[in-house]
Amino acid sequence: MFGQDIRELSALRLLLSVEGIGSKKIASLVSKFRSPSQILDSSINSLAASEGIGPLLASRINLASKSIDVFSQTTEKLLDSCSRKDIGILTLWDEEYSYNLKNISDPPVILYYKGVLLNQEVNPVAIVGTRTPTQYGKNQAERMSVILAQKNITVVSGMARGIDSIAHRGALSAGARTIAVLGSGVDVIYPPENADLAYEITKNGMLISEFEPGTKPDGVNFPRRNRIIAGMTLGTIVVESGIEGGAIHTAKLALDSGREVFAIPGNIGVKQSEGPNSLIQNSGAKLVTSADDVISELRIEPGEKSISSPPPEIFNLNIFEEKIISLLNKENPVHIDFIARESGLSTYDALTHLLQLEFKGAVKQLPGKNFITAF
Repeated sequence: MFGQDIRELSALRLLLSVEGIGSKKIASLVSKFRSPSQILDSSINSLAASEGIGPLLASRINLASKSIDVFSQTTEKLLDSCSRKDIGILTLWDEEYSYNLKNISDPPVILYYKGVLLNQEVNPVAIVGTRTPTQYGKNQAERMSVILAQKNITVVSGMARGIDSIAHRGALSAGARTIAVLGSGVDVIYPPENADLAYEITKNGMLISEFEPGTKPDGVNFPRRNRIIAGMTLGTIVVESGIEGGAIHTAKLALDSGREVFAIPGNIGVKQSEGPNSLIQNSGAKLVTSADDVISELRIEPGEKSISSPPPEIFNLNIFEEKIISLLNKENPVHIDFIARESGLSTYDALTHLLQLEFKGAVKQLPGKNFITAF
C-alpha cells in the first residue's frame, strides 16, 4: 500500500528511526491519521492526544519530520536499488502481508522480499534447529520437511547452517515452495555457501527480511528474524537444539504469540536433544514423531490449495469487532450508518473499530465509507 510511494515509504522509514516509536505505535497512528505522511504533517497537540504517544513522543516525531527531505533522497536510492535487484517491498497495510504475522505484538512495518509473493501463504509451518545437528537430527529434519511439503504445506525457516538449510532443501526436493527469513538484507546471503540454495528458493518461494537491502548479518538481527519465523507460521517444529539458542528463542516467541510448538524427542545425554526434550517437559510443546502428528494438531486439510478465507479467530477480535464482522461480507459493501445502527455503536465508535479491523487485515474500506470483509 505504501511500499512504492516515495513520500509514504520515506515517512515510514523516518518514523521507524524515532526513538520510542515501534511498529505498534506506528500502526495506531496510521489508523488515526490514515497515512504515514499525514502523521508527520500533524501538529504536536494532535499527536500528543493519540493513544500511547504523549507530549514527549509527539515532540520527537515533530522534530524528526524536519528530516523528511533527507529520507526522501535515501528512499529514492533504495527504490532504485530494489528495482535493479528484483527486490519487492511489502508494508503492514498491504493485502499480501501475512495474516499470521500481522497478528503478533510487534509486526515489522516494512518487509523486503525476493522471489514469488503470494496473496497469502498456504499453511506455513516453521522447521528450526541447531547449526550442528547429529545424523539423527538431519534425517528427522529432511523427513519432516519433505512430507510436509508433499502435503502442500509451506516450510519456513531461517536458512542457517544445519537444520534450517536441510528443511529448505527437503521442501525443494519435493518440488514445493519454501520461505527463508533472513537476519540480513535479502541481497546479502548468509552463510555465503547457501548462495545456490537461496537462488533455488526464489524460483518458487521467497527470501524475506525486515532489514534493508545491503544490511550485513549481525548477531542482534537474528532475534528479530526469529520473531518473523514464529509469527508468520501456524506452528514451529524444533528438531534438534541446545538448551538455549535461536531455535529455542523462536519456539518461545511462537508460544508467546499463541502458536503451536512441536518438538521431536531425542536421546537423553545428547546435547542436541536437550532443547526439544526441555520444551516437551517444561514448556508444553507437543511431542511429535511424524508430519502427520503436526498436520493433525494444526487441523490442516492435507492437499489444501489455498487459505483465501482465513479463520476469523486469526484476527483476535474483541466483542465489538466480532459484531461488526457479522454484519459484513466480501461481495456487498455496507455503509457505516447501517453498521453503527445494527451494532448499537455510535458512528465514531464504529469507525474506530473498523479502522482497527482494517489494520488487522479483516476489512477493507471502499469509497463513501462503505466496508467489506477482506476474506
